[in-house]
Amino acid sequence: MTEVKMKITKDMLIIDIITKYEKTIPVFMAFGMGCVGCLASRGENVEQAAAVHGIDVDFLVEKLNEVAE
Repeated sequence: MTEVKMKITKDMLIIDIITKYEKTIPVFMAFGMGCVGCLASRGENVEQAAAVHGIDVDFLVEKLNEVAE
């Protein structure tokens, strides 16, 4: 069985994710996270942002990894 390597993890800063994987921007937006223009994205990781928005961080990370190249 081959293990899928996650490119994006919940401890990564949002700004680093959207800079490296631009295709993740619509995913953040679909979850109601305006992270693209939010100043907090520069210092907030995915887990922190998910907590603020009441989102299941593991599900969010899964969806982000589906679109990351």
